[in-house]
Amino acid sequence: MDGGPIRIGVSACLLGRKVRYDGRHKHDPYLTGALGPLFEWVPVCPEVECGLPVPREAMRLVGDPAQPRLVTIDSGTDHTDRMRIWAEERLRQIESLGLRGFVLKRNSPSCGTEGVAIHDAGGRPIAHGAGCWARALAERFPGLPAVDEERLKDPAVLAWFVEGARKGAATAGRR
Repeated sequence: MDGGPIRIGVSACLLGRKVRYDGRHKHDPYLTGALGPLFEWVPVCPEVECGLPVPREAMRLVGDPAQPRLVTIDSGTDHTDRMRIWAEERLRQIESLGLRGFVLKRNSPSCGTEGVAIHDAGGRPIAHGAGCWARALAERFPGLPAVDEERLKDPAVLAWFVEGARKGAATAGRR
């Protein structure tokens, strides 16, 4: 490593991009301010990049906790296959980008790294897990540090994340 900024993937909404389902963003000043000099941010929004509009119907994870589906809340439209096809291609692209970690949006059905509610068909939470993009990222690159923006504010987690990111790129942990 040359001592320059570490190249990190990030949920685009955390950088202030208006890509969320409601047309808003979730800009995180800690990421862009305090951590900005450490990292070169590479924004990713799985929902927009897989072809969904802004704004769009809110979604949640539904069904089998081991393989939940990405389904809209009101109409019940299932976007799982669309997301899976996009993710396969995007994961191949990420290998060539030299990313050394990912900061993902907490509790997002696509980006949440943990603790995302998984619902039964009636809408009741039955389990918790990772969002569909976060899960695909972890499966493809098991050694790549990935954390949500809230956990990154913990000094111990930040130290772990930076150390892991300095050790290698996304291809290093590939199975």
